[in-house]
Amino acid sequence: MKLFKAATTMCCIALTAAVLVPGAKADEWNRKTTITFSGPVEIPGVHLVGWGVLPAGTYVFKILDSQSDRHIVQIFNKEETAIYATILAIPNYRLKATDKTVITFTERPAGEPEALRAWFYPGRNWGEEFVYPKAKAMALAKASNTPVLFTAADLPLEVAEPIKSTDAPLVADLRRAPVMAYQPTGEEVQLAEVITAPPADPEVAPAMVAEKTLPATASPLPLIALFGLIALGGFLALRVAEKRFQ
Repeated sequence: MKLFKAATTMCCIALTAAVLVPGAKADEWNRKTTITFSGPVEIPGVHLVGWGVLPAGTYVFKILDSQSDRHIVQIFNKEETAIYATILAIPNYRLKATDKTVITFTERPAGEPEALRAWFYPGRNWGEEFVYPKAKAMALAKASNTPVLFTAADLPLEVAEPIKSTDAPLVADLRRAPVMAYQPTGEEVQLAEVITAPPADPEVAPAMVAEKTLPATASPLPLIALFGLIALGGFLALRVAEKRFQ
């Protein structure tokens, strides 16, 4: 009887793990992050009408889509019931990862809202460097004396309805949009001149490739089935052992 109770406990533990693990991996994939801004923040990308500047408050950042050389980031309200912006970002590298979320801004003149620059997820060296429209990028680069990424593609700055799917035509346009950078001097340069390249470490590149090629729609069913088989096998083995000792 004790062995039977132990088997039951093992089954419960295995099934609990099967339920919890897929959820954790989903958050790791879309990098869901809750961020609170103490003041207004100007954002790039395609935003809802009237939301080019986010007021102080709490927001949720997520990766909508990940490609080999660019990511699509979305900003939600705290409850995740509204999508305020869909932003093109280029992976950028930092030498030291931290265990906390890091948001960087492009400095603005006094009285103007800070401009969103990059987002780094906890524990990752690779972060998201945001891409601005061409005219705005030029102004930010000159005002902040730092390079700013831009695209000259003819993309809408505002939309009446939020983008909810990777199949949306605008997402395809963001994937194809050519990206360069403005230097503070106003010179247009290639990304390689302003985006930090990864170190010559053979372990870094494979990790990045694995991260980017992980299917966003991967099903948790195989993992659940595996836990179920392990639990069932353990249960049957303990039942056999129980009968031998009776």
